[in-house]
Amino acid sequence: MFNPAQTQLKIIKFALFATALLPFLRVVVFAFTDQLGANPIEFITRNTGDWTLYFLCLTLAVTPLRRLSKWNWLIKLRRMLGLVAFFYAALHFITFLWFDHFFDVREMWKDVLKRPFITVGFCAFVLLIPLAATSTNAMVRRLGAQRWQRLHRAIYLIAPLGILHFWWMKAGKNDFAQPILFGIIVALLLLVRVIYWRQQQAQSQKRQVKPTPT
Repeated sequence: MFNPAQTQLKIIKFALFATALLPFLRVVVFAFTDQLGANPIEFITRNTGDWTLYFLCLTLAVTPLRRLSKWNWLIKLRRMLGLVAFFYAALHFITFLWFDHFFDVREMWKDVLKRPFITVGFCAFVLLIPLAATSTNAMVRRLGAQRWQRLHRAIYLIAPLGILHFWWMKAGKNDFAQPILFGIIVALLLLVRVIYWRQQQAQSQKRQVKPTPT
């Protein structure tokens, strides 16, 4: 049976997916047309890192936007946004492993342990892996809704680690404008969640208070 709402959601998801791939396709086109600039590795690393943070912020923004707009269908976009964030994070890591270390895992580990900004970025990427691996409906059923939700709350740690990684990377150039902007956005999105959580706790306590019998 034809369902207009589901059809519209499928169109929105397709448009979102196609749009999310544009930054990747741009890098591919630039690579084949020799437009990556004087430092191609830096260009790819910067772009994949930036888009990882963009999509992490968009993923965190879904719940506040849904609550404010009352558009409950927005929640159905969160999984795709999270997977796109992981996709760009994986490209960011592969760029580091491939072009900086030529897949020499031992040398990569030395770099991870030696340089703090790489350490926190690597930790954020590792934490993203189980979230991406458990993003399917089958994994939700296998883990159970509560355990799945607890696992995916790691995003609240991953996003700040990503900001810290970006901050330390920019520290060498004394360029903090973007890290500060990302930090403010993530802080606001997390603050909104704290406010909603406190409101829910207050409402739950009110429901538990029973009237005194007369």
